[in-house]
Amino acid sequence: MAFPIRVCAVCSEEFELKPDKPGFANRCPACSETEQADPVTKKSMDADERKSLTEANEARRRAMRDLLYRKDS
Repeated sequence: MAFPIRVCAVCSEEFELKPDKPGFANRCPACSETEQADPVTKKSMDADERKSLTEANEARRRAMRDLLYRKDS
């Protein structure tokens, strides 16, 4: 059984789409490897940043609630 031939969305090279291929179906194995190799780093937040983010989210929620449920009188 022949595997379907695809064209990579990144480098435009043709490749065979094989089962259990790591990465995306529209990228060749070489282009898929580079994205998986990048470590995902998450920035840690201190207490002040978390508090300010929480307050900003609460203000956003309050503003949306006021806009959605205000009475037109």
